[in-house]
Amino acid sequence: MALAKGAKILVFPELFLTGFCYEPSLQATVNDFPPYPTLDPFRALAQEHECLIIGSLRSESQNLGFCLDSEGLELRSKIHIFGPEKEHFKGGDFISPVSTRWGMVGLQICYDLRFPEVARSLALQGADFLVTTAQFPALRSHQWRTLCLARAIENQMPHLACNWAQGGSSLIINAMGEVLAEAGSDEALIYGEVNLAERDHARHEIPCFFDRRPEIY
Repeated sequence: MALAKGAKILVFPELFLTGFCYEPSLQATVNDFPPYPTLDPFRALAQEHECLIIGSLRSESQNLGFCLDSEGLELRSKIHIFGPEKEHFKGGDFISPVSTRWGMVGLQICYDLRFPEVARSLALQGADFLVTTAQFPALRSHQWRTLCLARAIENQMPHLACNWAQGGSSLIINAMGEVLAEAGSDEALIYGEVNLAERDHARHEIPCFFDRRPEIY
């Protein structure tokens, strides 16, 4: 449906294919390995519709964020591992945006949202827009929403924040921190425009990046 309406960037929740499944008998079915065959249907979509597909998958001890389009697949590990996830996952060891024909994607996964250093590092490395794929629980939906807005405002760039349906409040936010679209607590599709001209205008109007003083931070 999203593709039929002209969407070109599709964002899915964290581990949307399997969820956080720790049942030993199911490990063979929830793990994926290079060349990541679980993504084959999405490869076909990307080829047919010339779109960018973003989400995350499990590969052994890594929660891998991915950007997939007709030109190939780029992976970025979740950096910060939350609570009981530490028994099953290890955090990634580098942060960098993903280059795509739609711009430089700053991809982060769920708990990474709580660490402003991740989004700021992505912004300083040239990310054009931020994407967060997550499974934030509904009981912390206010924190999720506030953090999503903060990451957009402080980095002055659009933010596509996709949460699982049970957590709700997936958001599309522009570079000024205005919410363009928001989901409820049921499965839903939301749409919005990534406008990089607005990002440039925001940074010209309030030159936070120019006024930074990293030498004293």
